[in-house]
Amino acid sequence: MENNKLSRREFMALSGGTLVQIGLPGAFVKLSHAKNAELASELRPDGRLRIPPGQEAVESIQKMGGMSGPGLDPEWRLQIKGEVKKLTTFAWDDLMQFPQTDLLCDVHCVTGWTLLDSRWQGIRLRRIMDAVEVKEQAAFVIFEAHAGYTTSIPVSEARKDNVILAHTFSGKHLHKSHGAPLRGLVPDLYFYKSAKWIKGIKFSAKDELGYWESGGFSNTADPWKEDRYK
Repeated sequence: MENNKLSRREFMALSGGTLVQIGLPGAFVKLSHAKNAELASELRPDGRLRIPPGQEAVESIQKMGGMSGPGLDPEWRLQIKGEVKKLTTFAWDDLMQFPQTDLLCDVHCVTGWTLLDSRWQGIRLRRIMDAVEVKEQAAFVIFEAHAGYTTSIPVSEARKDNVILAHTFSGKHLHKSHGAPLRGLVPDLYFYKSAKWIKGIKFSAKDELGYWESGGFSNTADPWKEDRYK
């Protein structure tokens, strides 16, 4: 992970290209203006617009770029630590013993694109939380990923049904460039909160700003409020 932080101007200048750590970057095809206008009026079950303000739906996304993690190898482990009663390290086979969840959801990148009806499979994060018995004082989940990347979400967000640790995208195991073997998926926040190449999860009473958040991006990351920057 590079140590330098993008300024807001640099970020927006690059937003049409390959910003590899925050989403599903690379070439993509936008839906027509007419189709975007049609979709713009659709509502989610919770009453919010399906396409948040400032977003455009895309038709397809090509290979995701990025500083690829190690992928799945025999030594890979997921370490759970912090404010939990059971400090645990899961091997891959351990995680596959949890109930697996199929998730159809929309994802929203801070650069302005939205992918509708993306298909994922993984493990609901709350199942992991229940297994390790997260303590009451834990208020935040810190995702620790390849090359020192981190991001965080509130525990209340982590317990939602649509927050998973994903290992499959569009019916295929994640490619290394997609975040293999395991990535977070937090659909209701900008996609930089869905960390790729996860290797550790820490539960904490205090929040810790992640890589992009420390560089000036919003820690709340709510697409419907356009919380892109601090």
